[in-house]
Amino acid sequence: MTHSIDDRQPTSDSGLTEIVSKKRAEMVREKLYQELEAEFVEVDDQSHLHAGHSGAAAGGSHFEVVVVSKAFEGLATLARHRLVYEAMGDAMKQAIHALSIKAYAPGEV
Repeated sequence: MTHSIDDRQPTSDSGLTEIVSKKRAEMVREKLYQELEAEFVEVDDQSHLHAGHSGAAAGGSHFEVVVVSKAFEGLATLARHRLVYEAMGDAMKQAIHALSIKAYAPGEV
């Protein structure tokens, strides 16, 4: 009997990867809430879309974030992105390979 990919049981590696990914997403969420005093943060782990990519092979996660914070008021997009990268700190050097950012001031949503 042949099995499709969907019939396979998750391996311990895939379970561990999922746990690490969830912890990283929560770390991203917490840092953005704390460092930017954000009113809203949404974190979407898109690492599965980058399987085989060199950053994924090295263990770095790919995230898309939506952040609403008063800290962005009056700032251009590049300045907003810099604030997000600063808020993430050393995580950008290790745990995160790529970060797609949508940053809004409260009146813009």
